[in-house]
Amino acid sequence: MENNNNIKDVVRSIVETYQDDSGINFIDTTNLPLRDRILEVLNLLMEVVFPGYTGARDVTSSNISFVVGDILCQVQSQLAEQIERALLHQCRLKKTDCTSCHIMAQEVTGHLLSQLPKIRKLLKMDIQAAFDSDPAASSFEEIVLSYPGLKAITTHRIAHELYLKNVPLIPRIMSEHAHHETGIDIHPGATIGERFFIDHGTGVVVGETTIIGSNVKIYQGVTLGALAPAKGQSLRGVKRHPTIEDDVTIYAAATILGDVTIGKGTTIGGNVWIKDSIPAGVTVSIARPELVYIQKKSKK
Repeated sequence: MENNNNIKDVVRSIVETYQDDSGINFIDTTNLPLRDRILEVLNLLMEVVFPGYTGARDVTSSNISFVVGDILCQVQSQLAEQIERALLHQCRLKKTDCTSCHIMAQEVTGHLLSQLPKIRKLLKMDIQAAFDSDPAASSFEEIVLSYPGLKAITTHRIAHELYLKNVPLIPRIMSEHAHHETGIDIHPGATIGERFFIDHGTGVVVGETTIIGSNVKIYQGVTLGALAPAKGQSLRGVKRHPTIEDDVTIYAAATILGDVTIGKGTTIGGNVWIKDSIPAGVTVSIARPELVYIQKKSKK
């Protein structure tokens, strides 16, 4: 009996902490999108973008239309439901009556499906850029099956289309899933051009208002971030991340902060810290470190 009383006391204490806790508990909330269902949709879209690569379905030239059609029917119903939930949740937070969430969810889902050919075209160019840039790549198949950078970019190109349609929650759930799996953190709001290649990838951060041009290559540990994070919500919607123009290479552990521009064709060396715009066609590097050689003492 004493143990039961202890449990009751703990339950009462915990429940008291839930009072007026909007946003960090989900009591009496039935219209939030379901994270696991969103990830199921993302996996289905991956199967459309790279048919057969998961091995979950036998895909042949004779059944490809049936397989893709079946997947898209699943995506259409499941994604529309989750988008509607996200929109309803947003209306609840704003305390407004939602009269068009269902219609908007259907329209946004249709838009994303219509963009899949364009997304595949971009991804083909991303894969080609990875192959051209990396002598360790033996085939396109190796890049698709094993490169974390491509998985992060693929997820981003899908999530970005939903972000552009002002879908709440879902794009960020997708991008943070890719972040968890790859170590690459690309906000779905970032604008990324053709032939984008992330080599190695671990620790890469690309902020929400970043703009990246075409034929850009970045290495592990690169941060394209913002200044003055202490200003917080007052910076919402403000351009606060870098613009990287075409044909730029950024080497490992470089940090570029704020609304600055890295000019076309510029190379940014490793470990640099940049808070000002850089002109086109230059190479930026830190001074060569002084190396100290100490002769090991021989054992007597």
